[in-house]
Parts: sequence; C-alpha cells; structure tokens
Amino acid sequence: MTDLIKRLRDDEEAGTAVEYGLITAVIAIALIVALVAFRDEISSMFGRAGNRIRSST
Repeated sequence: MTDLIKRLRDDEEAGTAVEYGLITAVIAIALIVALVAFRDEISSMFGRAGNRIRSST
C-alpha cells in the first residue's frame, strides 16, 4: 500500500493534467466573459451579414 502512495505522490503526469485542466478552464471562462460583454455587437454583426446575404440574392 505504501508503494502505491509513493508512486502516486511522485507521479508528475497527474499534476500536468491538472495544470492543463486549469488552463482550459481559465480560457473557457475568458471566452464566456468576452462573448457576454460583446453580445450586442456580435448579434448586430450577424444581423448585418444576414441582411446583406438576403439583399444579394
């Protein structure tokens, strides 16, 4: 049992996976914040693009 605990403690791959998970979470939160902050601009941009497509056909 103590061998298992020592191997888990010394295993650095698990720490790396946690770090990647945290980085992914921070990026996801930043994207969500940016999308919420710019939602009106994004909506109007897609609205203008849709209007231009409709008017060109």
